Amino acid sequence: MMQASSASPRPSRPPQNLEREESQLWRWILLFMVLLAAGFAALAWERLETLPYHLGPMAVGVFVLSVLLAVYAYGRRREVVELKLLLQDLQEHVGAAPSEEQLDQLNEMIARSQRSFKELIDSFDDAACAVSLDGTLRTVNKRVSELVGLPYTAIVGQKFFEFLDEPTRASVEAGLMRFLEKRHWVGTVRVRFKNNDRPHYFDCVLNAIVKSGEVVGLSALGRDVTGQHEKELRFTELFETLQEGAYFSTPEGRLLDANPALVSILGYATKDELLALDPIQLNPDPKQPPVLGRALDDRGGVRAREITLCKKDGSPAVFLESSRAVWDAAGKLIRYQGTLVDVTERRKLERQLLQQEEFRRRLLESFPDLILVVDLEERYTFVSSRVRDVLGYQSEDLLGKKISETQAHSPELIALYRDVVTGSRIFGSAEYGARHRDGSGRTMRASASQFSDADSKLAGVIISVRDITTEKKFEHQVVQSERLAAMGAMIGGVAHELNNPLTSILGVSELLQDSQTTDSARKQIGILQQQARRAAEIVHNLTYFATPPTPGKTRVNLLDVVERTLNLHAYSLRKNNITVDFVREPGLPYVQGDPHQLMQVFLNLVMNAEQAIREARDRGTLRIRLGTSGESVWASFLDDGPGIPPDVLASIFDPFYTTKRPGRGTGLGLSICKSVMKEHNGAIEAANAPGGGAVFTVTVPAAIALS
Repeated sequence: MMQASSASPRPSRPPQNLEREESQLWRWILLFMVLLAAGFAALAWERLETLPYHLGPMAVGVFVLSVLLAVYAYGRRREVVELKLLLQDLQEHVGAAPSEEQLDQLNEMIARSQRSFKELIDSFDDAACAVSLDGTLRTVNKRVSELVGLPYTAIVGQKFFEFLDEPTRASVEAGLMRFLEKRHWVGTVRVRFKNNDRPHYFDCVLNAIVKSGEVVGLSALGRDVTGQHEKELRFTELFETLQEGAYFSTPEGRLLDANPALVSILGYATKDELLALDPIQLNPDPKQPPVLGRALDDRGGVRAREITLCKKDGSPAVFLESSRAVWDAAGKLIRYQGTLVDVTERRKLERQLLQQEEFRRRLLESFPDLILVVDLEERYTFVSSRVRDVLGYQSEDLLGKKISETQAHSPELIALYRDVVTGSRIFGSAEYGARHRDGSGRTMRASASQFSDADSKLAGVIISVRDITTEKKFEHQVVQSERLAAMGAMIGGVAHELNNPLTSILGVSELLQDSQTTDSARKQIGILQQQARRAAEIVHNLTYFATPPTPGKTRVNLLDVVERTLNLHAYSLRKNNITVDFVREPGLPYVQGDPHQLMQVFLNLVMNAEQAIREARDRGTLRIRLGTSGESVWASFLDDGPGIPPDVLASIFDPFYTTKRPGRGTGLGLSICKSVMKEHNGAIEAANAPGGGAVFTVTVPAAIALS
């Protein structure tokens, strides 16, 4: 006992201090519960959404911190209860020195409590510290030690200004008074440590430490958001430097923010001027809803479209817009963000290109020629619509096909293409025969030349094709006309030469007939005179046909014209066993016309009837009738041939239309007849006779009788 009493007693806490510690412990618990409530209030505070940093992650940290502190407080409460029991035991032995075992137990419990608190705050990922009002660091966690780069013992008890370049002491003291009034602060702080030039950014929550109703310090909890801040900074730089327009807007279409590019595109001087606009002022049509707004039932999905906005000067600007919605943590739609690409000039160029394309299309459609474009693989890449008129096909029937795969191709066309595409000829032309879709033949003239792409490389051959079937038939008709003209000149000369001997034959025969006494001799000489007169009549008709009278219309007797025509063609009719049944009304009036042209019309009709009969039978009959109808004289030619097919009856007077075999006709005879009758104010009609065969009727107005 003497030794025990002589030992220096260890300091012990009076019960009043323990009670104070218990009260302070519960104040800490209440303080952190308030901190937890403040954290959730901050998350629900909508005005915080206007800040450039999102404070959502801090809510999780505050919640975890509150749970850990509650666990810690529960443990401390048990320790305090144990201390109370221990002190009560000591008080029961007042005047007696505590035992070594009791003092060791007390010290161990206090040390364990301190270690538990230190382990608790060291477990935080966020920086945590307690600071007195003069800036002295009372405690820090492991995260603060890592940031400062010093151990715990080298930091606690030092002024925080010794470790930081930013914030400065002056800026902290300037805001201290406002903090003491509110005793709470939430925000983002830029921090630069002396051991690191790189700035850090922390989302901080500061709360006052109150003792006896007075603020004696503050506790700080900060989440490092440096990476997020740098991302937001890069986003801001990108937002400001984009060449395309970028914007944030309310769901109603009011602009919240716009980058400089959009401000410039719309012609405004400053961003504030643009943001101050009513949403309807951006509409080209003020009667329509705001262009950037969305309907109430829109759920905020990604939207891509083309819109038109009104610039400051009133001119429209066309944009490609891509936008999406932004929600807050509670799932509430708060704004839309999007980009606007100005395509006004692009749309203007597209319209010009469309106009040029339409002009080119119409220009090609107006060409009388068929335009073909053939690539290096001998495939059609362009076919103008003229192909319908020229060959009876649609453009789609030829596109993508090779020249050799189409029915309209020909060896001459392929040879022309290959000569031009290989460079043997820079420009070439060729005539070739082509088959129309209806099976009829056509004569074509093609002209071809090379064409290059945008890089001046050979891309294919352009071919223009013209249907020269009509031209060829006209050329053939001209040749025939020239041949007939030459023949006519020759016939005229022959007829003139034959007139002299025929005149002598007739004169001598008359003398011989007068000198003969026997009936047999006179009969034979009469036959000679009859045939000579017939030959003279034929020569006269040939002369009339070969050397037409001076152009002009005179009074003509159609009976004489028909008889001359039959006399001229009598030999051919007899040779082909065709009998002529010629009946005319008596006293036919004269007509006003060109006898030579009328003779050509009648001769053409007689020849057509002869050919039709020959194709049907070995012999036949041509019935010719002349009569009057009102003030007109008509002549009809009826054959007993096969007649005219009903499907071609309406086309037989068209130029170059013929039902004869190739080489048997040009298709111009009836067309010329119709033209001649039109010049005579008359008409020519064709029909099928009820009993078979074809009948052609020519009508000519009667001439006015002279007084």
